[in-house]
Amino acid sequence: MNSKDTRTQFLNFFKGKGHKIVPSAPMVIKDDPTLLFTNAGMNQFKEYFLGISQSKNTRVVDTQKCLRVSGKHNDLEEVGKDTYHHTMFEMLGNWSFGDYFKEEAITWAWELLTEVLKIDKESLYVSVFEGSEDADKLEKDHEAYALWKKIVPVDRIIMGNKKDNFWEMGDQGPCGPCSEIHVDIRSKEEKAKVSGASLVNQDHPQVVEIWNLVFMQYNRKANGSLESLPAKHVDTGMGFERLCMVLQGVQSNYDTDIFTPLIREIETITNSDYGKNEEVDIAIRVISDHIRAVSFSIADGQLPSNTGAGYVIRRILRRAVRYGFTFLNTKEPFMYRLVNVLTDSLGDAYPELKDQKQLIENVIKEEEFSFLKTLDQGLVLLDTIITNTKGKTVDGSKAFELYDTFGFPIDLTALILSEKGYELDEAGFDTAMQQQKNRSKSASVVSKQDWEILVDDNEQEFVGYDLLDVEVKITKYRKIVSKKDGTQFQIVFNLTPFYAEGGGQVGDKGYLEDTHGDVVYITDTKKENNEIIHFAKNLPKHLGESFKAVVDKKQRSRTESNHTATHLLHQALREILGKHVEQKGSSVHSKYLRFDFSHFAKLTSEELHDVENFVNARIDGQLHLQEQRNVPMKDAVEAGAMALFGEKYGDAVRTIRFGQSIELCGGTHVKNTSEIWQFKIKSEGAVAAGIRRIEAITGDAVKDFHVDNDKLLSKIKDVLGNSQDPVKSVVGLQDENSNLKKQVAELLKDKAKNLKGELLQELQVVNGVQFLAKHIDLDAGGVKDLCFEMGNNKDNLFLLFGTEQNGKAFLSCYVSKELVASKGLNAGTIVRELGKYIQGGGGGQPFFATAGGKNPDGISEALDKAKEYLQ
Repeated sequence: MNSKDTRTQFLNFFKGKGHKIVPSAPMVIKDDPTLLFTNAGMNQFKEYFLGISQSKNTRVVDTQKCLRVSGKHNDLEEVGKDTYHHTMFEMLGNWSFGDYFKEEAITWAWELLTEVLKIDKESLYVSVFEGSEDADKLEKDHEAYALWKKIVPVDRIIMGNKKDNFWEMGDQGPCGPCSEIHVDIRSKEEKAKVSGASLVNQDHPQVVEIWNLVFMQYNRKANGSLESLPAKHVDTGMGFERLCMVLQGVQSNYDTDIFTPLIREIETITNSDYGKNEEVDIAIRVISDHIRAVSFSIADGQLPSNTGAGYVIRRILRRAVRYGFTFLNTKEPFMYRLVNVLTDSLGDAYPELKDQKQLIENVIKEEEFSFLKTLDQGLVLLDTIITNTKGKTVDGSKAFELYDTFGFPIDLTALILSEKGYELDEAGFDTAMQQQKNRSKSASVVSKQDWEILVDDNEQEFVGYDLLDVEVKITKYRKIVSKKDGTQFQIVFNLTPFYAEGGGQVGDKGYLEDTHGDVVYITDTKKENNEIIHFAKNLPKHLGESFKAVVDKKQRSRTESNHTATHLLHQALREILGKHVEQKGSSVHSKYLRFDFSHFAKLTSEELHDVENFVNARIDGQLHLQEQRNVPMKDAVEAGAMALFGEKYGDAVRTIRFGQSIELCGGTHVKNTSEIWQFKIKSEGAVAAGIRRIEAITGDAVKDFHVDNDKLLSKIKDVLGNSQDPVKSVVGLQDENSNLKKQVAELLKDKAKNLKGELLQELQVVNGVQFLAKHIDLDAGGVKDLCFEMGNNKDNLFLLFGTEQNGKAFLSCYVSKELVASKGLNAGTIVRELGKYIQGGGGGQPFFATAGGKNPDGISEALDKAKEYLQ
């Protein structure tokens, strides 16, 4: 059974059991501050498990794209080394929200595996929670054991400990015992020698867990104690890749049709063979896994970057590039060429791959180029570290600096060191790494107390589209403490006018006022598990009373102007640049807006001017807001509303229309575009390959911008002697400066000619080569002219000149073309190697190359080493 059929069989089986098939949520999470990525199928349903809201469907089934590379669920370092761990994987799941429980979950799982998918019953084992003697004092899961005992022989039921058979969402929240189903795909001979039961949960590559049935019946409180949940839920997760391995009769996930097309393409591109060398095999597995994780992330709107989720994606991509660089001898970008194969394989199940294919390829290719440059720089810096090392052990803290600052992989450092006869101080590296982790952990650690419930109300209402102040009651609150923000309180109201951060728009600020005149300031508003949470430094004195909740009107108004401007900007870009333009991210604050979009080239000044005019024309047109709430998603899209990739939409959505601009949006907006006053672009630039960013301002910020510009113009006029035409005066200065530069260039040429005669007298003959290495006083252009002038006068010439300008060091190397051919000398290689003495690098052609660095004191040493190339 191929993978596509397997996915369909699973979904249809549970559809037949009354489950609604729901789409996969985005892999990149944007509305949950506790997670960067979806790492389990249950993430998108957390609000139901927590009792914050109720699902319209008590039974659902899906296949969820997941990523596990950080935090508690971190499989990254195992990926490639074994055959069954992955970064990105699909999790098949069926869910019950307070409907059925253990009996249905267990019997249906067995029915699907053995009767529908025809997996041999003799190869399956199940596990049951054995109970615990710790503080929880949990009993054995007698109910699950009794149910399994009716289905499988007792010797196929394994009693599991808390680590393996008690599932928890985190340090707090819903949890409960679970039953895992394991499969033994070893040969008959191996099974006869060793019982499969003894290999369950022992990390055996052919005895693996394929399905976990979680029975959520408890809530873990902040003090560690457990309480029973009012409603019991079922949360199951089956590894799609492992299931395919079993059904396709292979011994590795990478031998299934999910991965074999990618592996064949990697073999072709890198001229390597899978299955003949363990190091090569690991590299190919790493690349075939990582290209999936990176491609899906980009399709969901998360580009590689230096922070947060983007840093994780960049790290995954660089790990793959490094494996190709080290073990497959790939020195040029190649991973982007795999996107086509991936799209052919998974594009039907996940159409976002097809829709975003060009963008994915562009971003990956640019990231590969960038990292390969980093590897080249790292090799030069590593040479410097080796040169400055006394003895044969390289300081671990120096290697960590190379890893932390320049992104140079530590295992590549260790490999190069061993090849050169050195070893790495691994303990020193581990210490430096742990110190960094401790710093990061202490800065981000947050402790949360349990919620204190004041009013039992799970139906919170947002009224902020229509009202900015309203009477509210506090339904619950909790204390949170972090090193970064100190002590804060999270507060939930029965209804709220405060907009929670989302869709790129910043959360509202404001205050709470009680009947006694006491005020508590709301410093931020966020959404967690679909619940609006208000942040405050302190609690009101009279928690049980009613309060007046007031949004900061000025900040909200400015933010609304900027948010509406992003919609008009999106429309303008599509009209002026083309329909290929799509929003790739936005950030809407009260002071400015930032808008990322897909486009292949820098915008010209005329295009920017046209975009500004387009938006301002809509502002001048006084377009009224046309808003529709709770519109069926299908109807909204058919009406022309634009949906953004990577966003999670419900069955009912809200549409925002200003003239011909219509988008799905949950943010707040002006009632009429005239409220924006004016729109001004501050900057436009590249974010990644094929992604541009515009930063702009509206309203009061534009007024301030014009005031500042007037002040600047006045200062310029003062400098120019109160010129009536400052542009004409500046042009005159530029012309004068250009003439002076030409005069200086002529003087330097004369200086170089005079210097040439002196230097020709200083040439030494070394092994038949005319040689000179010298520190001279010329600019870069003068040095190059000097080298070629001397080359016209002398054959067999090898020159190395060092210069210093503005505190920086430069090396220039010239090699006669006949020496390049006869002696294999290469100016590019020479300056790259000697560049380490000036703490820099460079390159060029075999006959002429330059290097720059930050250490002028190293010039003398570099010049002294030059002669060694002729010995």
